[in-house]
Amino acid sequence: MEQQNQLLRDRLQTGFLGIIAFALLMFLLVQARFILICLAIAIIIFSLTSDAIGAIARQRVPNWLATALALLLIAGGLLWASTTVVNQINQVVTTSISYAEQFQAALPSLLEWMGPEAQQTAETVIRTINLTGWMRSMAGSVAGSASTLLSAAVLIILFVGFMFAERVWFPLKIDSLLSGDKVAAAHVRQIIASIMRRVNRYLVVKTLVSAATALCVFGIFTAAGLPLAGAISMLTFALNFLPSVGSIIATAIAVALAYVLSADISTTLAIGAGCTAVQFAIGNVLDPMLLGQTLRLSSFGIILSLAFWGAIWGIPGMFLAVPIMVAIMIVCAHIPWLRPVAVLLSREGHPDDGMTDD
Repeated sequence: MEQQNQLLRDRLQTGFLGIIAFALLMFLLVQARFILICLAIAIIIFSLTSDAIGAIARQRVPNWLATALALLLIAGGLLWASTTVVNQINQVVTTSISYAEQFQAALPSLLEWMGPEAQQTAETVIRTINLTGWMRSMAGSVAGSASTLLSAAVLIILFVGFMFAERVWFPLKIDSLLSGDKVAAAHVRQIIASIMRRVNRYLVVKTLVSAATALCVFGIFTAAGLPLAGAISMLTFALNFLPSVGSIIATAIAVALAYVLSADISTTLAIGAGCTAVQFAIGNVLDPMLLGQTLRLSSFGIILSLAFWGAIWGIPGMFLAVPIMVAIMIVCAHIPWLRPVAVLLSREGHPDDGMTDD
């Protein structure tokens, strides 16, 4: 009896300690999210470029020169991307402000089918909405976020630079952490390589697919003679990195802006049909064909991951949700007592599939 009571106390103590540890982890994830988001992005960039640097170094190019060139390209790319994103969003908001009154005047025409009373009520509600003021406040928040993006870009560049400086010592550090156990160290390096390989392939394929989608959306807006074709296509490119929901949000924004810019229901329906067809064809044919067996993640798990990391880290967390989920699944698949988690995160209950593909 005493032994059972002791066992129960040990389990309760372990449970309470687990709850406390989880609470502390959530607190740290929220409080240090700026640094952690920058670190996660830096790790992804390092993973994407380390193989390329190794390939360049093998062409009789000094390793320090290849690393310096890569850092310069990464720094330039990050700074360009930060300023371009802010400028394009600001352009969308500024142009929408100039069309806001036209949009509010044309909106009641969409409600004619509801009858004159409903249309009159809708017009009264629309007049009470200060759409222009709301858009101006959004423009102010976009301008305020520019400094944050630039600060993040600088911090990411620093993280990547130190990772490149330390990458030669990573295998030795793994050996030391595992007390010289060569088999265990090789196993850990295999896990890290598997994570990097699968995340890299996912990001490369997603970039190509998103670029193709953005190019099609650019063509649709250009053919319709509407402004902001470049800004909408860039926004579509970024949102397509959000699995499952990104294409829906991008299409909804494109349709809404098409009506704001044209105030014509026929043009809006045509653009909506075109964007939907592009998203459906690329998302359901090209994307699965290129990704193949790379991810094999549960769709429900992806939605949960998006919700969790979106709640913890906001929009950047949603973009990082899939790479983080891939890493968690692979690590859990190699730890016996955590393997059930990997099985739940995988699509068909086989988390090991595709881990050794090239």
